[in-house]
Amino acid sequence: MKKCCVLLLALCLLAGCTPLLEREYSTVEPHSSKFWESEAAGTLRAENYQDIVNDLLILIGQHTETATLRLYNVENKLQAADLLERATVEVQQETPMGAYAVEYITSSSQSQRGYYEVELQISYRRTLEQIQAVVNATSPEALYALLDTALTEGRTELAVRLGYWSQENGRAQVEKALTQVREERGLLERPMWPVLYYPADGPVGLIEFLLDQEVPPEEPVDGQAELEGEAVEAPPEEILENEENIGLEG
Repeated sequence: MKKCCVLLLALCLLAGCTPLLEREYSTVEPHSSKFWESEAAGTLRAENYQDIVNDLLILIGQHTETATLRLYNVENKLQAADLLERATVEVQQETPMGAYAVEYITSSSQSQRGYYEVELQISYRRTLEQIQAVVNATSPEALYALLDTALTEGRTELAVRLGYWSQENGRAQVEKALTQVREERGLLERPMWPVLYYPADGPVGLIEFLLDQEVPPEEPVDGQAELEGEAVEAPPEEILENEENIGLEG
């Protein structure tokens, strides 16, 4: 009986149950053969535009300042320069980690036999410790618990990378979490903490809370300070004219 069950299970897998068990998974490993040259330690490879973007994100995740990239399937130096420029702009302006951590990226390429060798230089506005301290969350609903924990631990900043963001009410959820944790800790009377979103435009993928700072007051519009403060002195011509009118009336 046991043998029959095993046989039936095998037939089921071969006949119609296989699609139920099939799953496709993809991971990016620091030294995956897809992104790193096997014979050149520390040298990345890219065969298309998306590979360049992925390579840059790997470097940023490790806070690498200089690196070498071998770019394949490129016809000329102009095409290589165009791919690199578009990729660096996308990483800096459209990816959460690039917008959060990178100051600028420069590159220079040189033609080799079968590929272009690219020298990359990345300047950061965040430290390696700050990048490694970024917390992952599935959605803004987890922000309250993360903020509460950060305050308990006495942290001065919190950066959260989100797996999901709603354009309709994402920021409202952030404000709700902030208000809740500040109310429970009796901090509503204190100035609001700065909250920064990355990237600034488009779907948000990373949020930074500066828990030891305050939102700076808005600078007054030109002329507003005089209106709210001391009275503005009239020009001398107007003063003389008013005095003359008063003298005539008297």
